[in-house]
Amino acid sequence: MKNRFLPAEWHPQSAIQLTWPHENTDWVDSLDEVIVCFSNLVKLIASHQKVLIVCPSKEIVLPHILDANLNNVIFSEIPSNDTWARDHGGITVIENGKAKILDFRFNGWGLKFAANFDNQITSQLFQKGVFGKETIYENQLGFALEGGGIESDGKGTILTTSHCLLSPNRNGHLTKQEIEKYLLNVFNASRILWLNHGYLAGDDTDSHIDTLARLCNETTIAYVKCTDETDEHYAALKAMENELKAFKTTAGNSYQLVALPMADPVYDEDDVEYRLPATYANFLITNEMVLMPIYHSPKDKEAIKIMEAIFPDKKVVGVNCISLIKQHGSLHCVTMQYPVEVIFNA
Repeated sequence: MKNRFLPAEWHPQSAIQLTWPHENTDWVDSLDEVIVCFSNLVKLIASHQKVLIVCPSKEIVLPHILDANLNNVIFSEIPSNDTWARDHGGITVIENGKAKILDFRFNGWGLKFAANFDNQITSQLFQKGVFGKETIYENQLGFALEGGGIESDGKGTILTTSHCLLSPNRNGHLTKQEIEKYLLNVFNASRILWLNHGYLAGDDTDSHIDTLARLCNETTIAYVKCTDETDEHYAALKAMENELKAFKTTAGNSYQLVALPMADPVYDEDDVEYRLPATYANFLITNEMVLMPIYHSPKDKEAIKIMEAIFPDKKVVGVNCISLIKQHGSLHCVTMQYPVEVIFNA
């Protein structure tokens, strides 16, 4: 595995996976609303690269994406429990120049939700030949890991949170040292940066890193900053910020830290005291764009402007994700990128 590495999200991509919402998912009561969001994502991504749509049937999807570039859309009919492709999708490493997709166990974020169908999606995509004959499948189902729980700079650094990766319902039989050894080995990484603080109210993932702090290039981290001392997140996010300030790049320098605003509170329609996990950190980097979750807030423009400064070579596009956070996730959570080394079969 000497030549294996985990590509950064900004590594050139072949496709983005979406797992389509349907009537047998938790979206059943807001299906029309969330399909608008998914349709927008398909249109934006397919304008410049391929989109893989996992769905119960092609027929339930097509009427909603007729204005997209269908030449860039790949359908694969596979059963699913839910739509969070970031977490049930395969995680791709590059080894000796070839793509190898690692299939980790997805257990519903620590046995919180059913995942019997979702946990089989990656293996079924392989069985159907969707990833192309050159792509290799590697079974890592003995270890529970979600894509939203890790960030990579493509150069051997993994950024994560201890609250998520050390959750007893994921890999509770392993110590932190054993988990770190496993991750360093499976990704051929040189180090792991652990965040011990930071959370979002309403989050089901046990503090996935992609809701809190994101690697934007090898030396830049964008993170959620709370400036309201009366907000329940203030102390934890301040402690997280101090941890980020102490991190060093592989060259031994401090990271360039770019603060994203704390999204204005959004509450559950059926329980007005239940705060939903709105976050601007849950953006997606594609080949030509950065797709940014927005929430009908005055802060949306501020967040987009910040991202435009971080990614001057990409178009930053805001996507209304109010519908997504109603089920406690956002834009990055419903997507999974595959690098150019994955050669898809249509």
